[in-house]
Amino acid sequence: LGMAPPAALLALGLCLSVSHGSFLVPLRIFSGGHNFSLALASDPTGAVNFLDMVDNLRGDSGRGYYIEMSIGTPGQKMNILVDTGSSNFAVAAAPHPFITHFFNTALSTSYRSAGRPVAVRYTQGNWEGELGVDLVSMPTGPNGTVPINIAAILSSDGFFLPDIHWQGILGLAYPLLARPDSSVTPFFDSLVRQLGIPDVFSLQRLAAWMSCDPQMDWICVCVCSQIMGGTEPTLHRGPVWYTPIVEEWYYQVEVLKLEVGDQNLDLDCREYNTDKAIVDSGTTLLRLPVPVFNALVDAITRSSLIQDFSAGFWDGSKLACWMKGETPWRFFPKLSIYLRATNTSESFRITILPQLYIQQITDLDGTLDCFRFGVSSSVNGLVIGATVMEGFYVVFDRAQRRLGFALSTCAASGGLPLSEIAGPFSAADVASNCSGGVLKAPVLWVLSYALIAVCALVLVVLCFFLC
Repeated sequence: LGMAPPAALLALGLCLSVSHGSFLVPLRIFSGGHNFSLALASDPTGAVNFLDMVDNLRGDSGRGYYIEMSIGTPGQKMNILVDTGSSNFAVAAAPHPFITHFFNTALSTSYRSAGRPVAVRYTQGNWEGELGVDLVSMPTGPNGTVPINIAAILSSDGFFLPDIHWQGILGLAYPLLARPDSSVTPFFDSLVRQLGIPDVFSLQRLAAWMSCDPQMDWICVCVCSQIMGGTEPTLHRGPVWYTPIVEEWYYQVEVLKLEVGDQNLDLDCREYNTDKAIVDSGTTLLRLPVPVFNALVDAITRSSLIQDFSAGFWDGSKLACWMKGETPWRFFPKLSIYLRATNTSESFRITILPQLYIQQITDLDGTLDCFRFGVSSSVNGLVIGATVMEGFYVVFDRAQRRLGFALSTCAASGGLPLSEIAGPFSAADVASNCSGGVLKAPVLWVLSYALIAVCALVLVVLCFFLC
């Protein structure tokens, strides 16, 4: 599944010392100043009040963004990680050294165990537990308390990590990804059916070096929001550009090409979509198939003004450090992703500036600022994760089977935007179906089981004749 608990990425290796003699760039921190005069955009049913949902997320891209939820009777308050790359709603139901509290099913009079085991494995980390049903409400979400399928996490490995502030995960993808099977209705599907809210949600998050948690040391200069049931126009600038959802399991989209600066990587568009291209809020980095990643690193290396970078910086094993207060961002190119538009003969381009993919992580001895590369290679498809999403207000319009991108009001530094959107562009020179021939994992499982059954039948027949 798509979600990778991002705190592990902070445990990076040795710091790469990079010459900074003539490459001195003062760090400018965005100091805010937005006037959040929010429009009251509510659903006529009264179940949705977007004003109540603004600033309902806490956390940061390094440890994940979470929302407060109340589970059981009486309600037990839990912080739940938001993840669009999985479909189970799961919460710790046993003690763990890295979490402060857990959901005690014995104290909830409304909890009912389904008696079914469940296990989920993510890109990093996994957990096991049992399925149940209980009442759930969201203090900063749609009005109402509804029965929801819950996976009670009883054991885990690499899932809960040090310094996190959440105790569970809210999978917002489609039923096809639910475990142990698609009969387990995901949280948002239940919310739409039982409360009658529109089948749309949207997310606004911050750049890696910002935070939406007042308890953390980093300055909180903007709001982080998950709007359930629609979109809030004050959280974005300009229009929303939409791309079709190719398959309803992950939020799979169709990537047509990538550019480094003005340089097209010039790969077959099917390379970008092997074995899928998805938008996943639970993945920290922009993840690219190996051939695409290698081509992108080569292009950045050629266009960057900084020479002799260690390979360890590109593969994530090392950090690059400059004297405190200096930044390397002006010496790196923009990165652009072209997505198929809803008018399939056209595309649009989402662009992130280096501040989003050359990410400031920590300081060293109070004298150096250290940065990581916010892009990694992937063996299971292209993932548009937090590195890109933090530049945009992202709309998951499930009702019309499309994903939207608009410029986030928070994607700025020193008053300058960190992201761009442009289009439409003609897609006449691109294949009509760049994601064609890609099989979803469940389909592969079915084919595998069918082949096993055929082999078993052949063995039975052979044994019969041998006997």
